[in-house]
Order: sequence, then structure tokens, then C-alpha cells
Amino acid sequence: MFQGLIDGLLALLVSVFPGFAPDLTLSYNGYLEGEFRYIAPAAPGRITELAVKQGQSVEQGSLLFRLDDAAQQAQLHAAEAHVAAAKANLENLQTGSRQAEIAVLQASLKQAEADRGLAIANLEISRSLVRSGSLPATRLTTDQAHFEAADARVAQLKAQLVVAELPARQAQREASQASLRAAEAQLEAAQTALADRLIVAPAAGLIDAVWFEEGEVAATGTPVLSLLPNGPLKAIFFVPEDQRASLTVGQSLALSCDGCAPGLRVKITTIASQPQYSPPLIYSREQRQRLVFMVEARLLESKTPGANSGSTSASNSGLNPGQPISVEPLT
Repeated sequence: MFQGLIDGLLALLVSVFPGFAPDLTLSYNGYLEGEFRYIAPAAPGRITELAVKQGQSVEQGSLLFRLDDAAQQAQLHAAEAHVAAAKANLENLQTGSRQAEIAVLQASLKQAEADRGLAIANLEISRSLVRSGSLPATRLTTDQAHFEAADARVAQLKAQLVVAELPARQAQREASQASLRAAEAQLEAAQTALADRLIVAPAAGLIDAVWFEEGEVAATGTPVLSLLPNGPLKAIFFVPEDQRASLTVGQSLALSCDGCAPGLRVKITTIASQPQYSPPLIYSREQRQRLVFMVEARLLESKTPGANSGSTSASNSGLNPGQPISVEPLT
């Protein structure tokens, strides 16, 4: 009832005084927000070097801070030694015995063949003397045993030489290859752990805050500093409940703020499904007017005034996170 009286009074005033018509331009208030990255170490450690300061611009990949790496250096050296030992063992199994060992066996074989030759000669002499009766038969038996021993020694050394020139059995080689792969994996882990002691910028941007100093110990996952990457900021603004349905994701809006360049625009990326403020009791008509929904929009690039057609400037030039803004539909 009262709402009807108010609407009728406004209509009468507008008809009598046309300039009294209220400004029906929709405008939504909000602020700019940056997508900060909080840089933390993957493992705890003492900060030995802090290479940046608050407010400093950095490029992608530039050093932010360094952690003490004495333990990781030692682990890397140990892993490198394990890989070298595993490679040498595998090479030895694949190529057989060393050449020096083979040379010793070859020399022993020559000596054994000479001994066998002497044993054959003695055996033939003994047989001749036994037949003539100049030598007892027991001597022939002894010389025959010496010959058989010398012949067996030659056969043994030949077999050893063949084995020495062959690579190890397949099972031994596979076990050695597995040991090498395990050592290489440990080496890779040690290299990664050492690399993690150097923390670099994941993107170009501005150092927003630094919370640690050199000599302090940073825990795993505890941010040491925050980085605001270069690129468009995000606009956060709030829309009354009765106007929420008029906005859609992908819609472009005009943005303005104190000291901002003209012609700035944003594109809506998210519209909240839940109101930012919920009345504690009931959703009456009067209470619904108090509901607002948060909307996120990405700043678009705008053409630079006076520049050649096609040239653009960063849409967040001169803008800062937290800066109050106003957003309204394009006319």
C-alpha cells in the first residue's frame, strides 16, 4: 500500500517537474583484486639468500630466495658415486674378466701344456725301459699317473679360460642393470632436491610482500613472499537481487574509478549462486532488496587514446588490487 502511494507520488512529480526524474542508470560498486601467488619452499630450510624486496619487479625464472643446500649437495655426491659403481659393475659383468686375468690363465695354460709334454716324454721312456727290463713296472705306473695329472691340468685351465672370456650369466646382468636403474633414480631425486633449494619466480610480476629475512628457517608450505603476476586484474562487484537476472556470464560492462583512464571494460566470468548476505529470518519483499550477489569479471584490454588502430595497452595500467571501482552496463 505504502509502496503504491510512493510510486504514484513519484509519477506525479515527474509529470509536473520533468527534471525531477531519478537517474535510472544501473551502477554496481566493488573493488579490484589480483590473483596473488604465495611462494613457499617444498622442503624446510634456512634462508641463505633473499634476492628480492617488497615492490620489486621480477622476470619469470629469476631467483627469489635460496635455502641452505649442504645436505642436498652431499646426497648428490653420494648418488653420483653409487651410479658410477653400478655402471662399473655392469660393464664388468657384460665384458667378462679383465684382460690381465685372462693373460694369467693363458700363461698357466702354456705351463701346463709344457708339463704335459714332459710327462708324455717320461712315460714313453719308461715304457721302453720296462720292456727291456731296465726299469721296474712300478715306475711305468707312476709316470702314467703324472701324465694323466698334467693332462687334466691342461683341460682345467682351458675351461677356466673359456669362462673368463664369457660375460656373466643373464640373471647376474639383469640384477646389475636393476641396481644401476635404482642408483640413477636416487641420483635424479638428489638433483631434484638440490634444485628445490633455489626458488625462482613462476611468472613475471611484482613482489607484493616479503615475510622472512635471511637466516630465518622457512617451513614446508609456509609462504616466504607473495607475487602479483603481470596481467589483467579481476573486478569484484556486487549486484542487488532484483538485478541479478539481467547479467550473464560473458557479458561486457564498463568500468570506472577515481583516476582511471576512460574506456575500461570488464567481462563477467562468474556470478555467485548464493547471496553475499542472507537475512536471518524470512525472505520478505523488503528483505530481498538487501540481498546482493558477488560477481567476478576479467579486465579487458582497451585501445590507447591517440594510438594507431590495433595498438592496445594493458587494461590494468595504473590500477591496483583493492582499488574501489564502479561497473555499469554498456550503453
